[in-house]
Amino acid sequence: MHAVLEYTYVDDYLERRDAFRQQHLRAAWAAAERGELLLGGAVGEGTGPFTALIVFVGDDALERARAFAATDPYVTGGLVTSWTARPWTTVVGDLAAGPVRPD
Repeated sequence: MHAVLEYTYVDDYLERRDAFRQQHLRAAWAAAERGELLLGGAVGEGTGPFTALIVFVGDDALERARAFAATDPYVTGGLVTSWTARPWTTVVGDLAAGPVRPD
């Protein structure tokens, strides 16, 4: 199973993130090393980013995504204005949880 955690950042995210970035990255890399977090990063370019996607994997991926957001320094520090964690049904690719091949 996969889950996608999506963040929406405050408008001045780039100016404020340094105070929380190392703590956030430590938490994210720790989750990756435990095999829970597959990929994560900001979405967009230019004066953004104002959103981010973080992909979790495992039988409890949705719960892990929610737990991560609840304690993430970016969230608790006020850089994230809203977040959502949703299950992601993956069917194509080597890492798909439920591969579906054409006939």
